[in-house]
Amino acid sequence: MPPSALDRLASLHIDYPMLFELHNPATHRRSHCGVLEFVGEEGMIYMPYWMMQNMLLEEGDTVNVKNATLPKGTYVKLQPHTKDFLDISNPKAVLETTLRNFSCLTSGDSIMVAYNNKKYYIDIIETKPASAITIIETDCEVDFAPPLDYKEPERVPAIPAPAAKTTATPEESKDVEETKFTPFTGVGRRLDGKQLKYSVAPLTETTSHPTNNKTSGPGSSSAGTSQRHASGKLVFGSGTGSTSTDASKESVKEVKQEVPKEEPKFQAFTGKKYSLKD
Repeated sequence: MPPSALDRLASLHIDYPMLFELHNPATHRRSHCGVLEFVGEEGMIYMPYWMMQNMLLEEGDTVNVKNATLPKGTYVKLQPHTKDFLDISNPKAVLETTLRNFSCLTSGDSIMVAYNNKKYYIDIIETKPASAITIIETDCEVDFAPPLDYKEPERVPAIPAPAAKTTATPEESKDVEETKFTPFTGVGRRLDGKQLKYSVAPLTETTSHPTNNKTSGPGSSSAGTSQRHASGKLVFGSGTGSTSTDASKESVKEVKQEVPKEEPKFQAFTGKKYSLKD
């Protein structure tokens, strides 16, 4: 501003810091600002380019400047123009550093934040307790609105999980029957590493064919046992009848022979008698 403006303001006994209201009579736009220096030419003021854009002014236009007293701000809501501002590592620190160069904020204005050789424009959506506030020596709460070019991600509908099967199909039941455990189906090997002279036939279930197990008389049982021993299998409990009784008698005899004879019991005072006179 020109030096004459400072002389005029000093004579009016205004409040400090000096704040001004700008009015564009052509577009009826209003904004607020402070003053940097009183060294301009008479009849002219110098404004930043982004402020001229807010006021819809061009170089050489007429603007009215009026002294104003603004309340201290307690709340301000900001909205970036692009999502790039949110990609800054610490946007809060950048914003605090930039707002130190501002003396007041007006709802509806746009401010420019320069960072890392790039310009970010931010709209002032709301201010409290008034539409124009001062931010000098005050604690102000700052809130952010979504950027202008922000789009919410589309929600993908969740795919329902398939229902559990309650009944088994015939193919599944066949697979269950085939996977039943069959004992003694491995391959026999000798401890000395030599090959077996005979092949072991796989064991089949005897309960599946009950008609084949019927026998008539002791001859058939003896024949069955001989066939089983010939195939190279170990058969437990195959001998019945007389063979079991003979084995039990032999075991009893062996036990009787192995019983040791009982030693004579100790009897007191059964020794010989001797006299001291002799």
